[in-house]
Amino acid sequence: MWLFSRDPVRDFPFELGPPDPAPDPASAPAADADPAPLWRLLRGRRKADGAPVSVFAHSLGTGDAAATPLARAALRRLRSLRHPSVLGYLDSLETEQCLYLVTEVVTPLRRHLQLRPPTGDLGEQEVAWGLHQLLTALSFLGGSGLVHHALGLDAIFVDPGGDWKLGGLERVAAASEGVPPRPPGVPPRPQDPPELSDPSRGQGEPWAGDMWRLGCLIWEVFNGPLPRPTALRSFGKLPAGLVPPFCELVAAEPSARPGPGQLLQRLQRPGAFLACPLVHTGLFLEQLQVRDASERRTFLQELSGRLDALPGPFRRHKLLPRLLAALEFGSADASALPPLLKVAKVLDPPEYQERIVPVIVRLFSSPDRALRMQLLQQLEDYVEFLPEATVDAQIFPHVAHGFLDTNPAIREQTVKSMVLLAPKLGEAKRGRELPRLLLRVQAGDALGPLRCNATLCLGRLGPLLPPQARQRVLAPALARATRDPFAPARAAAVAAFAATHGCYSPQECAGRVLPALCGLTTDPHPGVRQQAFKAIRSFLDQLEAAAESGGAPEEDPPSAAAAPGGPGGGSGGLGAAVSWAVTGVTSLTARLMGAEAGAPPQTPPQTPAEDPPAPPKEPPRTPPICPLQSPPPEEPPLEESDGWDDDWGSLEDMELPRTPPVSSKEDGGAPPQTPGPPLPDPPPTAPPSAGGDEEEEGEWGVGGEWGTEDAWEALPRQQGPPPGSGQRQQRRRQELEAKRRGGPRGPPKPGPPKLGTRKLD
Repeated sequence: MWLFSRDPVRDFPFELGPPDPAPDPASAPAADADPAPLWRLLRGRRKADGAPVSVFAHSLGTGDAAATPLARAALRRLRSLRHPSVLGYLDSLETEQCLYLVTEVVTPLRRHLQLRPPTGDLGEQEVAWGLHQLLTALSFLGGSGLVHHALGLDAIFVDPGGDWKLGGLERVAAASEGVPPRPPGVPPRPQDPPELSDPSRGQGEPWAGDMWRLGCLIWEVFNGPLPRPTALRSFGKLPAGLVPPFCELVAAEPSARPGPGQLLQRLQRPGAFLACPLVHTGLFLEQLQVRDASERRTFLQELSGRLDALPGPFRRHKLLPRLLAALEFGSADASALPPLLKVAKVLDPPEYQERIVPVIVRLFSSPDRALRMQLLQQLEDYVEFLPEATVDAQIFPHVAHGFLDTNPAIREQTVKSMVLLAPKLGEAKRGRELPRLLLRVQAGDALGPLRCNATLCLGRLGPLLPPQARQRVLAPALARATRDPFAPARAAAVAAFAATHGCYSPQECAGRVLPALCGLTTDPHPGVRQQAFKAIRSFLDQLEAAAESGGAPEEDPPSAAAAPGGPGGGSGGLGAAVSWAVTGVTSLTARLMGAEAGAPPQTPPQTPAEDPPAPPKEPPRTPPICPLQSPPPEEPPLEESDGWDDDWGSLEDMELPRTPPVSSKEDGGAPPQTPGPPLPDPPPTAPPSAGGDEEEEGEWGVGGEWGTEDAWEALPRQQGPPPGSGQRQQRRRQELEAKRRGGPRGPPKPGPPKLGTRKLD
């Protein structure tokens, strides 16, 4: 028998909370006899997940004998009527003392208007969206053969997203029953239609009384409580778009009032009150699943620009859940990600990690390339909310596939994303897997801009690498970049050396860094040479300072915090300069790929030393990669091959700027070279000035400065080679060519045979 003595409230799946704040008494009329006193609105939550709910409580056994039947009638109607614009029923409970009705979390419209008065254009749009939902609910009741009979401020509730919900269903009755008489003992209210007091006017349509009350509700939304029926003659603060329909709603003759469905269609016409951006956005979100794919894409692409014109509660509680559901279930493509991340910025970090991060993790595993591209491009907006364990275990394995993607744009964004993801990786991935992937792009990618990006990324991530990985990877990788055929990649190597200036021991500076930089002092491009000289002087000063202090033990690695480009490095601003260079190559890669992302890379142009190809009949659709107009590069003297450049090819195969050097103003290019005796090389020009040449070098994609001017002092301008150097180089070249061909340049000089030779008869 103990089962019958259990408390039903304890087994109820909802927990009752404190009462909801009541509206300001000053905002309600003194003689108000609404059915709202039937219920006390309480706050509650679901015991399973803690979700908030609203609980309407009605005390049984009160003095009013008609109150309890009305409350039970409202419970039955709410349980049977299911519509998006009707108050959502969740559960109910009846005990000996009280009747509980649990619904979705809502706020009475009267209190909502106190918290958010409808002022300005945004306030009118909120009312338009609520009025649209209210007319939709009344049309639903009329289609079901029902009439509300108690429409007013206390019968409307607002959810957190700003949607108006129709409640107060205590007096809902069938249309065939006619207009119910006023309950005995209840005084007339200003919102009552005039036909209740004067039956001679006729009853009109069954919904005529509800439409009169709707007109009174619209007046009260903008002007406050209605003191008397004659106050309806003054429009007050009503918007101009609502004045004509308001006059029809409060017509004295019931037959002159429009029906809810008819009024809804008229107010949705172009230029009418309901034809506003908020209503358009809300309706499209409700129909997002059934819309065409092209319509969804167009809507989502335009949504980012309209977010600032939408109310904050609508964006957070209605727009955000719809976008999350659309991305999770596949009804939206990558175009939904930018507005989703923009709306999610208002969330608190715990809520962001609970609602947004799981969706982002699932999206990274999607095979859709456009979605992966958007995730990488928008990484800066949400990377701060990603936990380190999530990045290391769930996100990085999917991002790492982008290093081997056949789409150059995916590879480029993957390389650039490592600057943001590397600080959140574990030491194992940061010291082994990440350098291996970056070195694969730097050494083996067919596109020069991607190799340049990988070099700059290594410069940014150098201070973050573990000491052993830094000593094993950093200096050899940057030294290899100094021999890259793509000129901006060599410039990026100098910038990366500058960003990791404090990451090398004196032994590494003398044995690895300086030899690599010295090779750039004879680079064909003057900008690279200029920065190489600055780098050499800087590292020489570092070695000199180490020598004066007695040197450093070879086994002690340098501290990453001392690196100017590392975290916390404050000298020179090299980290910021290299960061700009990483993002600056995007336009270069985009021009290289052309209009189609999957277009094959173009073949590198020939050097000025070869015969230029015939001019095309039509101008190329893709602009040149590096439209430099610098003088032709100096051709180094031919020497014995030592094998150091076998992996990169000869100078004739170098990937140089596409635009040939301009020889004259008339032809705009170099004339074809005819075979003949070699001419002496022209003397090298002076380094580029601070004017036009910097702009030309900036088109390489790594910036005209490469991020190194802040670290080293400016060098004096070059004055040209000493007299006669061109003739000596030409004679040396002719001697080497004759030696390789085996033909002597003149009569052999007599002398003893060399060791190991045999005299021929």
